[in-house]
Amino acid sequence: MPKNNKKAAALRYEQSYEAPIVTAAGIGLIADKIIEKADENNVPIVYNKELADLLQNVDIGESIPSEIYEIVAEIIAYVMSVDNNLNKER
Repeated sequence: MPKNNKKAAALRYEQSYEAPIVTAAGIGLIADKIIEKADENNVPIVYNKELADLLQNVDIGESIPSEIYEIVAEIIAYVMSVDNNLNKER
């Protein structure tokens, strides 16, 4: 049976934060649980293998490294635009 090498990470960002923080990260079954919880709570899921790989190296509760600010900012902007469009439809 193939090994589950799926990786996932969860980020939290609020305007008062200097940078997004990692709230969860894991591989395999833990990654499955992170994705499941996000889905259950209607948290947007963005698939980006390279970013997931990088976030595995950040301790839970720590800010993301400055090297990935730009890509994470693009993802946050995308999620906010999707969220705004959904709110307009309601």
